[in-house]
Amino acid sequence: QVQLVESGGGLVQPGGSLRLSCAASTFTLDSYDIGWFRQAPGKEREGVSCISNSDGSTYYADSVKGRFTVSRDNTENTAYLQMSSLKPEDTAVYYCAALDGICSNSLDNYGYWGQGTQVTVSS
Repeated sequence: QVQLVESGGGLVQPGGSLRLSCAASTFTLDSYDIGWFRQAPGKEREGVSCISNSDGSTYYADSVKGRFTVSRDNTENTAYLQMSSLKPEDTAVYYCAALDGICSNSLDNYGYWGQGTQVTVSS
């Protein structure tokens, strides 16, 4: 069974930074594009970022562009989301997901999801 496990969430003050990790077990991460999504209370899950498995191309939502950086380390079988200059509106549960295809904002295109990690930005 494909498993993705996120970690690295927590409570951080506005302007602070966090790095989320997405570790894969039972499959090789480098076969998939990896997307990061988030869901705030009362809101729909939205795409944050994605990194291609073929050429490492990256994509970002306008709301995080310039503040978040997605990366992957295939030797560690892990993807990362470095989040800087965090704002209260970044508060959400963050999920990683694996896509056997091309990066997409459509949740339905992702076949494998992690359980999520809470990020809270508050003073």
